[in-house]
Amino acid sequence: MEQAASKTHHNESRLVDQERFRGVMSRFASGVSIITTRNAGVDYGLTASAVTSLSLLLICLNKASNTRDAIAEAQAFAVNILREDQSELARRFATSQPGKFEGQNISYGELGVPLLDNMLATMECRVVEIVSGGTHSIFLAEVQTA
Repeated sequence: MEQAASKTHHNESRLVDQERFRGVMSRFASGVSIITTRNAGVDYGLTASAVTSLSLLLICLNKASNTRDAIAEAQAFAVNILREDQSELARRFATSQPGKFEGQNISYGELGVPLLDNMLATMECRVVEIVSGGTHSIFLAEVQTA
């Protein structure tokens, strides 16, 4: 169950166009990860740069994503941290096209989620809370294996 994030009062006419905002933010250099899960026998995954460590791990996923729905159902996911030379893999998982896992060597971790081979690092996480934040869901999770 998602909780609504607290809202502050603002003038919506002053907000920047969402497409322009996404374009500007896409230029922001950050670490890139592939988030993966398995639900009802199907592997799901997407590219994410919104991964943060608190006392818990935090990821932000678009509510329209089928990977977001699968993680909410499975209550577990893996963070596969990419190496600098894996930009093609990041692009593959950034689309909504099927077949993202084709040709990839994967194993399944203790939580049953797909772990991509040849990563800089991987972590398996169990979801403890999901918070609604505009167009995205904010998943708070405990790292189970690293």
